[in-house]
Amino acid sequence: MRKTVTIGAAALAASAFLLAGCGSSSGSGSGSDVAAVSSVSSDNKPGTVLDTPFTKPNLVLTDNHGKRFDLVEQTAGHPVLLYFGYTHCPDVCPTTMSDIALAKSKLPPADQARLQVVFVTSDPARDTPARLNAWLGQMDKSFIGLTGSFSTIQAAARSVGVGIDPPVKEKDGSITVTHGAEVLAFWPKDNKAHVLYMSGTTAGDYAHDLPRIIRSENP
Repeated sequence: MRKTVTIGAAALAASAFLLAGCGSSSGSGSGSDVAAVSSVSSDNKPGTVLDTPFTKPNLVLTDNHGKRFDLVEQTAGHPVLLYFGYTHCPDVCPTTMSDIALAKSKLPPADQARLQVVFVTSDPARDTPARLNAWLGQMDKSFIGLTGSFSTIQAAARSVGVGIDPPVKEKDGSITVTHGAEVLAFWPKDNKAHVLYMSGTTAGDYAHDLPRIIRSENP
């Protein structure tokens, strides 16, 4: 039985720590990207149930097909997994999205069709719609990628307790992107995030919990 806790944006930010990721080519210099990931401790347990659910961010951006996407309007009534990251991330982002894709593939077809997985870039200057579409398509072609103004994205992330900082270009040409590793699970019943998953949540963990998320039930 997982414990129920109260987690708000201020509490998450106050208890955040940084993890440095492995390097990968930035495409803009000889250096390597570093994924500096802000996160919080959850006693190494997936699926922390939020005592006070987060309201879905009022976010309008451009999706991976180049079309306007209203997060609140176009995901209403759907179970949603929301994640903030970037496609040049060398470790946590591709691992997280691949694990979610694997878990989703184990759902019955009707549940797969209902579930919406939304990836919002924390590196919009490089993550164009075409880049998002190609990258996400390697995991699951139904995944939704969103890009746009960094300030808009940052404000939306902070509204659900996820910290992201503007990308920083280092002297060696590498780019450091600091972003939260949390995945927020929104119930279809009320369109609020009731469960928060931390970095390290496995495909098996998601596969176990997703049927209950889809039914608007605590895992």
